Amino acid sequence: MPGFDRFALPLLRLLPPESAHRLTLRALAWVPLPAPPADDPILGIRLWGRDFPNPVGLAAGFDKDAEVADAALRLGFGFVEVGTITPRPQPGNPRPRLFRLPAAGAAINRLGFNSRGLAAAAARLQPRADPSARRGIVGANLGINRDSADPAADYAAGATALAPLADYLAINVSSPNTPGLRALQGRDPLTRLIGAVQAARAAATPLNPPPLLLKIAPDLSEADRRAIAEVALATGIDGLIVANTTLARPPGLAGRHAGEAGGLSGRPLLRPSTELLAEMYRLTGGRLPLVGVGGIAGGADAHAKIRAGASLVQLYTALIYQGPGLVGRIKRELAAALRADGCASLAEAVGADRPHG
Repeated sequence: MPGFDRFALPLLRLLPPESAHRLTLRALAWVPLPAPPADDPILGIRLWGRDFPNPVGLAAGFDKDAEVADAALRLGFGFVEVGTITPRPQPGNPRPRLFRLPAAGAAINRLGFNSRGLAAAAARLQPRADPSARRGIVGANLGINRDSADPAADYAAGATALAPLADYLAINVSSPNTPGLRALQGRDPLTRLIGAVQAARAAATPLNPPPLLLKIAPDLSEADRRAIAEVALATGIDGLIVANTTLARPPGLAGRHAGEAGGLSGRPLLRPSTELLAEMYRLTGGRLPLVGVGGIAGGADAHAKIRAGASLVQLYTALIYQGPGLVGRIKRELAAALRADGCASLAEAVGADRPHG
C-alpha cells in the first residue's frame, strides 16, 4: 500500500484501536494492490506438501472473518491465517477491549472471540473450494463460542465447514479471553479434542485433508509443555503454533493501559515466546513443524525464532506501529541473515541454535 506507512499510519493512530483496525480492513478490501515482487529464493520452504514463498505469515486476529485474505497476501506475506472463527456469531467482550502500549511496542486485547461465525467465513472463502484456483496459502484458526457446552463439537464444526476451503486448520485453545479455554490444553481434554477434530476433518476432506495445527499459550508449566508435546506426537497433528498472547506482565511495562486485563502481545513477548519455541522444538525432537509467533518486529526477531526451531513465523502487533512496509523489510533482513549464517536455504537454519535429541 504505497504511502500507507508514511501518511496513513500516523492518522490511524489518532483513532481508537478498533476503529483504526476496521478502517484498515476496509482499505484493504477496496484499494486494489499489485502483486508483490517475487521473493528471494532462499526464503522459500516446503511444508505439508505446500510451497511457502517466504516464512513470514500474518497471525490470526487481524482478519477475524476472512474478509481480506487475498489482499493481505498481496502485502507480501508468505501465508495468512484468518480467524479466530467461532461456530455461531458472537459479539465478544464489551468495549473498550483493545489497547495500544506504543512505548512498549505492545498491545493488550480482551476481544473474546468476536466473530461473525462459520457461515459468513465459509461464504467468503468459498472461491478457494477448488485448490487449483488458490493464489497463496490461507489457514483458518478455529475457536469455540463463549457459551459452548461441548468445545470438541464446536471445533469439529469448524473443521467440517472450513477444511475444504483452507490450506491448514489451527485449533486455538490458548486465548486468555474465553473462560475455560486454556484448560483444554490438559493431556486428556486435548487428546479427545484433537481426535474429534481429526475425525471431522477426515469426513469433510477424505482425499486431501489440510494439515492440523495446535496454537498454544506461553503461560504453561513445565508439566503442561511436556504433556502437549507428548499429545502432539501421539495424535499425529501436523504442527504447533507457539505462542498466543500472555497474561504475564513484565516488570516496568510502559503505557497508561499497562494494567488492563487481557492478553499482552508485541515486543515484551519476544523473549518468552522464543524460549518456549525452543523448548517445544526440543520436546518434540524436531519432528513437528513449528510456527513461531510473539514479538516479531524485524528480521533479526524472525531469524532468532527460526534458529530456535520455527519453520514459519507470524506477526501482527508490530504492524500496528510500523505498517505493511514491515513485511518487506523483515524478508530482506532475514535473507541477509541466512546468507551470513552460510545457509543455502531457510530449512538449513531451522533449529540451528537448539539441536534436538
